Order: sequence, then structure tokens, then C-alpha cells
Amino acid sequence: MEENLILDKLVQFGLTRQEANIYLCLYQNGELTGYEVAKMTGISRSNVYGGLSDLTDKGAAFLVQGSSNRYVAASIEEFCDHKVKDLQNARTYLCEHIPEVKKSSTGYITVEGYSNIRSKMSFMLEHTGQRVYIAAKAEYVNALEKELLSLVKRQIKIVLITDGELNSTELKEHAILYRSEGRGNVVHLITDSEYALTGEINKSKSDTCLYTAQANFIKVFKEMLRNEMKLIEINEEKG
Repeated sequence: MEENLILDKLVQFGLTRQEANIYLCLYQNGELTGYEVAKMTGISRSNVYGGLSDLTDKGAAFLVQGSSNRYVAASIEEFCDHKVKDLQNARTYLCEHIPEVKKSSTGYITVEGYSNIRSKMSFMLEHTGQRVYIAAKAEYVNALEKELLSLVKRQIKIVLITDGELNSTELKEHAILYRSEGRGNVVHLITDSEYALTGEINKSKSDTCLYTAQANFIKVFKEMLRNEMKLIEINEEKG
């Protein structure tokens, strides 16, 4: 199970599944010939030699000095750092050079899968300029702790409606907190009164959330949250 997870992560860094298997074999066993890698992995020799060539092109493996047929894996730190820098450079280029298109108001977009939803939420928070409203159970709020603490440093207004304890003392001190029991798995997120994301999250690939920049929807959505906050205040006053 752990090896499969490692292979999955290597694939995320631009290796094919076969290349990831070859890399892991090299990493675990040190200097090897293509024949030895084929024998250990069960991959055909022709595919192994092709994979080793591709791994050297990608900076994941090196030919051993003075040898024409022995290879050694790059350290995982070196390989990952190299890939991340390449992606950062590519991101910079794309952001600066991608053709402009006519802007249109965002309709209603369905974001599918927990990983994609989590990435969307992070992106929304990282690009918040003034204020953010989040209504979700504490587990989901705590999962966004890093992004929220970054907002604290930028003095962004943070309003949280949640049902449990927050892990961060700093966040508890700076955020406006409303306690609401039994929040379930539904998440509401509004940033700068311009963008909203809402849906039910179970941390699975089948999760779906709605994302929009429609002003009328956000106005109604924000009013709903305000009414919930007002109700919480009234209940607290009643004791």
C-alpha cells in the first residue's frame, strides 16, 4: 500500500508509472544495470532501457561515471526540487504570456472531487483581498489553517461559523467566531463578496461543490450567513 502511494506521488512529479517503478528500484538498490533493473522489477529489458533514458532526461537518474550501462537514482530532494523549479518557471511564463481573453462573468461551475475542491478553496483564500466568510465544521476549518493564518498576517477580516475548537490560538484570537453545533459536511465559503463556493464534502472523489461569481447569488448567500450569525447571537443572549 505504501509503495503504491509513493509511486502515485512520483507520477505527480511527471514520471510515468513505469518510470516511477524503475526510479524506486534504483533508489532502493543503488547502482544498477538495465538488466538488473529488469530482473528486479519484471519490466522488459527494452522498456527498462527506454525508461532509464527518460529518467536521465528528466533529472531523476544519472549514468555512473566511467560506466556505459550502470545507473543511479537522483536523490528524491534533488529531483523534486528541480521539478518544482521547472513548474514555477513555467507558471511565471504562462502568467506573463498567455493570450488575453474577453472577461465574462463566471456562471455556475461544478468542482468535482475533494482534491480539486480543496485546491479551489486554497486558491480563493490566497487571492482574498479584504474579507472571507467560512461556515463549516471545525475539522474543515482546521484543514485550511495555513491559508487562514496567511490571511491573519495580511490583516484580512475572517468570519468563521463552526462547531468545534480551532487548533490555532492565533486564528482564534484574530477571527470573528460564531459557534453553531451540528454543521455536518456542508461547507460555505465567500471571499471579498465576489466569489462563493458551497457544497457537501466527504473527502472523496464523488464530492461536488458549486463555485460562482454571480453577484445576485452571492448577495443572497451572504444574507443567509448573516441571518445565521444573527440567530446565533440571539441564542447566546438568551443563554
